[in-house]
Amino acid sequence: MHLDFQWWMAPLLLSAGFLSGICNVMAGGGSLFVVPVLIAFFDLPSAVANGTNRVGLLVQNITAVLGFKTKKIGDIRISLLFSLPAILGAIAGAMIAIDIADHLFKKILSIVMLLVLCLILLNPKRTESVSSPLSFKRTLATCVAFFFVGLYGGFIQIGVGFIILLVMSLIAKTDLVSGNSHKVFVVGIYTFAAVVVFAMESKIDWPIAFILSIGNGLGGWYGSRLAMAGGEKWIRRSEERRVGKECRSRW
Repeated sequence: MHLDFQWWMAPLLLSAGFLSGICNVMAGGGSLFVVPVLIAFFDLPSAVANGTNRVGLLVQNITAVLGFKTKKIGDIRISLLFSLPAILGAIAGAMIAIDIADHLFKKILSIVMLLVLCLILLNPKRTESVSSPLSFKRTLATCVAFFFVGLYGGFIQIGVGFIILLVMSLIAKTDLVSGNSHKVFVVGIYTFAAVVVFAMESKIDWPIAFILSIGNGLGGWYGSRLAMAGGEKWIRRSEERRVGKECRSRW
């Protein structure tokens, strides 16, 4: 840890992790305020902040998967299938993230968030969508998409939830509640691979990661409950508000 630990740091980490967990499970973008907190208040280099955040995300997605499982939402076989290409992409992305320059990180984030916002606003009728059976062609296309999702997620992670929900909605043709159940499973699996890469390069501050992960875990569980209770319309409104806000702040 780069600073002497003070009493206010633990509540800050727990709060940031909890809010991040809820946002990430409901739609995405929770890391957009966790990573800046780690950099600004804990004096972590961007690569270490990026790696430290992944530990909380891993715990968050484990608790979210358990939350969805209690309501029997999701298909673990399909989630595992989509996880395989995502793992390969995440390993490559995490390796790139180790040495990425801060200014390039921010530019890529801004462009991606703007594109996600445009896609959401141009597709408003998806709020009433229902899941369709996966054909071979759509399964193959979704697997290819998840390789690039993993590549981006391993590299930067921030905002990947929005991208996954778009892949599940536009390519896999699932409703957003089912898409969320697949999202937290796939992200949990490939995040483990990314954590290993960051850990091997000593890019994780473990004491901070431990406290942050407690908040993330609680937020992930609560977020899964909110997602199931509010259904697709609630998730859609959460997506639009979060992406719009983050695009404005980045530009």
